[in-house]
Amino acid sequence: MADNPRRVLPPAETGPLDFEAPRHHRTAPFGVLDIGTTKIACLIGRTESDGTLRVLGFGWQKGRGLNSGDITDLEAAEKAIRACVGQAEDMADTRLRAVTVNLTCGQPESRLFNVQWPIGGRAITGNDIRGVVSEGRSRAEVDDREAIHVLPLNFAVDATDHVVDPRGLFCTTLNTRLHIIDAVSTALRTMEACIRRCDLDIEDLVSAPLVAGLSTLVPEERDLGATIIDMGGGTTSLAVFADNQIMHTAQLAMGGLHVTRDLAIGLSTTLIHAERLKTLYGNVEVSPDDDRELLPVPLVGEEDHQLAKVPRSMVVNIIRPRLEETFDHIKDRLDRAGMARAAGNRVVLTGGACQLPGVREMAARMLGRQVRLGRPATLRGLPELASGPAFATAAGLLSWAAGDGRTFQDIDLQGEPPVGLFRRLVNFLKERV
Repeated sequence: MADNPRRVLPPAETGPLDFEAPRHHRTAPFGVLDIGTTKIACLIGRTESDGTLRVLGFGWQKGRGLNSGDITDLEAAEKAIRACVGQAEDMADTRLRAVTVNLTCGQPESRLFNVQWPIGGRAITGNDIRGVVSEGRSRAEVDDREAIHVLPLNFAVDATDHVVDPRGLFCTTLNTRLHIIDAVSTALRTMEACIRRCDLDIEDLVSAPLVAGLSTLVPEERDLGATIIDMGGGTTSLAVFADNQIMHTAQLAMGGLHVTRDLAIGLSTTLIHAERLKTLYGNVEVSPDDDRELLPVPLVGEEDHQLAKVPRSMVVNIIRPRLEETFDHIKDRLDRAGMARAAGNRVVLTGGACQLPGVREMAARMLGRQVRLGRPATLRGLPELASGPAFATAAGLLSWAAGDGRTFQDIDLQGEPPVGLFRRLVNFLKERV
């Protein structure tokens, strides 16, 4: 990649999500990077004159150097990211200077805060909105964690509630409910270092389930209430949407790779063969013929490629408990967050691990909701390979980078935020590069 001046932009603060808001046209190519435990994907896109998105370049590599969303081997992760970005750049015939990246590292958490901001009878201005966001970030500051998103969910001007944009309204007190998503600062610094080693800057960090919902939920689901469950290789993340807002997010350190490891351990075979068995014969529901169908399984350490014969029912009985555990944890997270009612009666599954046969039916039974599989909305130029649930996050990142999913774009909501560890690192680099 060509040398370029190092310039790191801090994560963007956003207003209440308005998925129908027109995007700010970006005529120049821009790139996004979906960094996962088992795969890394890069998309390069451009906004056309009619406002639609066109994909110019696509790259895909097997994930390396990550575990449950966190970077554990800097060199391996760098090589995979470089190869992935290089593929997309060659296809698009352009070179990226910065990318929008999904947030899965640092154990992201979701918290709600209420902020009362004195107005004193005058009209509310953009400075007041900035002040509310800055106050929320200050209250949310926790040692070793950094706020990534500060999302106003609801404004109230005195006794008038459900105000979408309070600017210009007169009141005594502006009340705001803020949704803050933060992550461990040291994990963010590691991510930043890895991206910089690839000669790239981070333009924006965005919650993975937020953008997965952006690419797969229809407007009625975002309005009436729905839960997006993004089942990746190393993590499973969820987000609750209602009233065209993202109300809650959570992340579990379990995904499709854990199912593969369960199979490898239970059948005494390699991870490669366990993944193959899962892909070709995996299911979460036992059928009458499963006991009679025998599958060849290469045994670890055996000479002469010795094979064992195991019934397909054994494979199913190893897979099912891990998926049941996953949905049990999801239900518990929704209940503990008080989001069971806000989540409505709709669940959308996305991510590569949701494609296992029977997962949709299991989710419907365990969560007690209607469940469908979610594929990313069609993007012009998107390869067929990247049109499935496994690439919902990448497609959503591209839409986000183009300006979808946020309002208050005419206000700089950065304000004067508290200087946390990650912010101090950003400022340090800015001053010396």
